[in-house]
Amino acid sequence: MSKDRENWRGSRDGFGEALVKLGEINPNVVVLTCDLSDSVRAESFKKKFPDRFFQFGVAEQNMMSIAAGMSLSGYIPYVCTYAVFSTGRCWEQLRMSVCYSDCNVKIEGSHGGILTGADGASHQATEDIGAIRVIPNLKVVVPCDAIEARKATIAAADIPGPVYIRVGREPIPVITTEETPFAFGKALVLREGKDVTVIACGVEVYESLLAAEELEKEGISVGVVNLHTIKPLDSETIVKLAKETGAIVTAEEHQAIGGLGGAVAELLGQRYPVPIEIVGIKDKFGVSGPSWELMKHFGLTSNEIKEAIRKVLDRK
Repeated sequence: MSKDRENWRGSRDGFGEALVKLGEINPNVVVLTCDLSDSVRAESFKKKFPDRFFQFGVAEQNMMSIAAGMSLSGYIPYVCTYAVFSTGRCWEQLRMSVCYSDCNVKIEGSHGGILTGADGASHQATEDIGAIRVIPNLKVVVPCDAIEARKATIAAADIPGPVYIRVGREPIPVITTEETPFAFGKALVLREGKDVTVIACGVEVYESLLAAEELEKEGISVGVVNLHTIKPLDSETIVKLAKETGAIVTAEEHQAIGGLGGAVAELLGQRYPVPIEIVGIKDKFGVSGPSWELMKHFGLTSNEIKEAIRKVLDRK
């Protein structure tokens, strides 16, 4: 994997591109936000389709409830705000107004994870996946780059019911192409391995590929899976890989509790127990700092993934 930053983009950019595309092909798509149109990449949609763009000020809970009503009127609302607001401040409205009625609302969780740099803990959503994947009817998608974010956002319009799309602010490596398959609910095996499988989402897919390449030089065969859909989980693929390699490492830019790692552990604990190591934030709040320094601070780089691989292989 190249570390050249020339091709790095924020996954939120792919989300914004998808909104414009959806506006062109589906007249029922509307966009709602709260004083964050540029930051959540809804500005281009606003300029092109001003009659389908709705600004709510600092009233995220009202926005979520209104989105539910709009969906029941035949629209496909895309609710755009930071993940700390869409899954935190709006949790009750998301649960009762949107998910209880299985409303066709799509929710952006922008600025997900710790790669928001100086914004600090108040704007670093590191608990969002765990907080919402327990809500019935809600689907959860964490794209690995800007291209996949665009594909996931467009695909969400055709998926009945509520969908949460978690994207980030910081430019990250673009590791997929237009030809890379994206199927909602289907894990994507990016690299075959014989000794251990790393299952990752978001920016951690890139870090996992780096770790796999580096360990290959030591004779360790590491498979890497892009598990962009956290819910519903691709149980068939995960169990199959656990049987083939006998050891699993998960990696996510999220708390190690309750996120992707928790979902995989729950599944394998019931279906096919194997040694598992979870790479994630260890029960800490975010802090302010340069984004990529925070990756090191919280132990989310390829180095920690390599360490987890060695540890799980010792237990295999």
